[in-house]
Amino acid sequence: MSELSRRDLLKGAAIAGASVATAGLFNPADASAFPGIAESVAAGSAPDAVPAGLAARATMMGVPFERRDTVRFGVVGTGLRGRSVIGELLAIGDGVRITAVCDIVEEKARRAAKMITDKGHPEPAIIVAGERGFEQLARRDDVDFLYTATPWEWHVPVLLAGLNNGKHSAAECPVGTTLKELWSLVDASEKNRRHCIQLENCNYGYNEMMVNRMVHAGAFGEVLHAEAAYLHDLRRILFEDRDEGLWRRTWHTTRNANLYPTHGLGPVSWYMDIHKGDRFDYMVSMSTAERGLTLHREATVPDKSNAKWKERYITGDLNSSLIKTVKGKTILLQHDVSNPRPYSRLNNLQGTKGAFNDYPARFYVEGQAGGERWTNVDTYKAQYEHPLWTKVGELARTNGGHGGMDFVMAYRLVECIRQGLPPDFDVYDAAAWSAPLPISEQSVAKGSAPVKFPDFTRGEFARTAG
Repeated sequence: MSELSRRDLLKGAAIAGASVATAGLFNPADASAFPGIAESVAAGSAPDAVPAGLAARATMMGVPFERRDTVRFGVVGTGLRGRSVIGELLAIGDGVRITAVCDIVEEKARRAAKMITDKGHPEPAIIVAGERGFEQLARRDDVDFLYTATPWEWHVPVLLAGLNNGKHSAAECPVGTTLKELWSLVDASEKNRRHCIQLENCNYGYNEMMVNRMVHAGAFGEVLHAEAAYLHDLRRILFEDRDEGLWRRTWHTTRNANLYPTHGLGPVSWYMDIHKGDRFDYMVSMSTAERGLTLHREATVPDKSNAKWKERYITGDLNSSLIKTVKGKTILLQHDVSNPRPYSRLNNLQGTKGAFNDYPARFYVEGQAGGERWTNVDTYKAQYEHPLWTKVGELARTNGGHGGMDFVMAYRLVECIRQGLPPDFDVYDAAAWSAPLPISEQSVAKGSAPVKFPDFTRGEFARTAG
């Protein structure tokens, strides 16, 4: 693997132009760590309230991983997503070992272990010890990096167990569902000097990495506005009697919010240099009425004695939010998993010299041939394709989910650790990308009033250039 720093990753190396349970489940052990922090921090009441940091806190921004020739992973949650990531880690080959797996269902843990031994690796430790079995995995000396793909309400307990036992730790999205949870991750990462990461695969999509390279080469001029979303018809999955259907639908009975903000917001944050001189300032949010899940239940669950008929869905079908950054940029953020539609993360941006719209991908750069008409990826591919996709794109498309982005994400994580580089995103990014869940809930409840984002970096964002 050739060395590629975060700056190179985000800017494309050289200048491209020249070439639930509910939120109440988790309670921090030390509530005094959050003096004066309510779940609701409104723009008009306490815009700058943050919990007191550690007495001798130091940022985790730019902190490199300790260099390791072989990265030893422990995986908590070996269902569909957990096994998918295991497959991508194994496909990397050299420099990766999965030494422990943990699940509450023994069959799933053993299926994951067989994936590992089938690739010629030693059998991992198999931990099936109830809901808190992950604590055993977190204490193991043969785990360097803990990854969790559990239901959302368990992300924070698992991450804290990893961090407090000296493990770099990562989760699927969202990493947390309340502001207190997110602050607890920031403080635990800083205290233990270990990274806490959201493994946001969409940041590593082909289009996203190419567009990010164009942004930082100045192709679109100054970026003013971007649009991000998770628009995905999940009705069938939500009503299954297995896998995500066992837990994910419950969130639609407890929170009226954007429940899943990060897939679209992560890449847009890179475009806008969030935490590289800018940050999210405040959000206004509104939701439509809830109809999709209720109608789907009526159409697909004829037995009125089924427990699903006792559920009351309160999450508005389409949540739309506007985010303003401290530098005056704007982001449209949407969420809808309850209605029929083609998949989209929007992934749009507008700059002073051009624009990009995805689904399908199309570009306009001022002065390009053909006048004011969209052009496709091929126009700019040779000039702006990201080096990571040039290097491992074919391997990614063969071995990685979601068009290959999952493999690129796993490959890049291992590359950073093996070369002793800082991660491409850190605990502050994880917290900010997940914060729209509780913040949108607050804004909706307050009649779409503006709600401030906490500055999870405690001022460090302004001291780091994009």
